[in-house]
Amino acid sequence: MHNSIERVLLTEEQIKARVAQLGQALAADYRDKTPIFVGILKGVVVFFADMIRAVQIPCQIDFMAVSSYSGTASTGKIQLLKDLSVDITGRHVVILEDILDSGLTLQHTVEYLQSKHPASVKICTFLDKPEGRKADIQADYVGFSVPNLFVVGYGLDYDEAYRNLPYVGVLKPEAYSK
Repeated sequence: MHNSIERVLLTEEQIKARVAQLGQALAADYRDKTPIFVGILKGVVVFFADMIRAVQIPCQIDFMAVSSYSGTASTGKIQLLKDLSVDITGRHVVILEDILDSGLTLQHTVEYLQSKHPASVKICTFLDKPEGRKADIQADYVGFSVPNLFVVGYGLDYDEAYRNLPYVGVLKPEAYSK
């Protein structure tokens, strides 16, 4: 375990098992639809790679970069840093997200995607942190619900560090309160 991690919240084995379950659920729900999986960069990369391998149906992928965070807190200002590269008109879109916390960025992203007239937009989040919710938005597929703790690993970061941890851990407060 990394020395800045207070404790492991989700093990690598728990994550693998849950991703496989989510993949099966998405494959069943979209078996005849060829969905587009849209990953919200950067935190989603690890979850995204595992999910699209777990969804054993024809699909397409794309990415967006949307930001509202600086360090540990949301700035409240949402920026579209990278837009889609494919037309989603009439398509079934599944947003893959690393963590649904305040929901402000994801709510903005869903509204933006809906303006492009897809057949549907659903949300699949690796982690759901409902205690932090500020927007009226819920995920359609949830990997794990977690308490309102600062977590890193499996793609989640603090100032671009810890993304490569194979587990999700609670970051020690002294690691981010410097």
